[in-house]
Amino acid sequence: METRSLGTSGIEITPVIMGTWQAGKTMWVGVEDSETIKAMRAAFDAGITTFDTAAIYGDGHSERIVGEALEPVRDKVVYATKVWCTNFKYDGVIEACESSLKNLKTDYIDLYQIHWPTGSWKSEIVPVEETMRALNDLKQQGKIRAIGVSNFSRAQIEEAAQYGRVDSLQPPYSLFWRSIEKDAMPYCIENNITILAYSPLAQGLLTGKFGPDHKFEEGDHRAKNKLFQGENYQRALAALDKLRPIADRHQCSLAQLALAWLIAQPQTCAIAGARNAEQAVGNAGAAVVQLDAGELAEIDAIGRSVTDDLDDNPVMWEF
Repeated sequence: METRSLGTSGIEITPVIMGTWQAGKTMWVGVEDSETIKAMRAAFDAGITTFDTAAIYGDGHSERIVGEALEPVRDKVVYATKVWCTNFKYDGVIEACESSLKNLKTDYIDLYQIHWPTGSWKSEIVPVEETMRALNDLKQQGKIRAIGVSNFSRAQIEEAAQYGRVDSLQPPYSLFWRSIEKDAMPYCIENNITILAYSPLAQGLLTGKFGPDHKFEEGDHRAKNKLFQGENYQRALAALDKLRPIADRHQCSLAQLALAWLIAQPQTCAIAGARNAEQAVGNAGAAVVQLDAGELAEIDAIGRSVTDDLDDNPVMWEF
């Protein structure tokens, strides 16, 4: 799989990245460690060399599974992880990084990201200057190679960038969730900040596997995703029916089509999760789907039939 530059860091990443939120198990149902490990190894064998995790995913469990699965190929992969909101003070960032290094069984993290803006999820407000100072020191020490932010608005990225180089933004972004295009994307393009899109399949909705009467199991956080509710869900199902003929033309799945559209957007890579090896290999296959300008515009218009009726709140869930 061809690689792309991560901002100005000199790090090369794959356009399809394996996401590992589900590997933490918390807020997910029916995830098995053994299957997750097989999925990560299958992703690597299929050409995906970039893996995204976070300290908060299962309180370090996801990081530990990544470390276990990929330790034999550590020198051939890129690790991206995140520091959680309760650790944004200087010492907290340093301690959290040390914990993530231990979990991942490595002595450096390629991309270390601020998971949410300070104050999110009722956390204490810490000036981003202090958090960035810790990240800059970790970078100088060689413990991290690049700094990124996640769930930041344009204004919040601009503020963080006053205190150090920010090489990536990780926002929710998919054909069915596109608020970043109005706010942060133009700034990222102008400043060579790579966009790492999470939930690029709208938490599975864009796979087309959910029927009109689908109900999630107890404990599955996707039940609170706005896209799976009411008229939003009905519009999404109608849009999927319009996308199927395009996928059929390319002899690819709906998921691969949605990922191919996303990684064709400016400076955008897609973080796609997988519960098993088959899903991981399928995600990797999106990198070879070539869409022409007419098809990209057609898919874009179909996506807007869903997104035009959403509100401006960038948070995807109603927790």
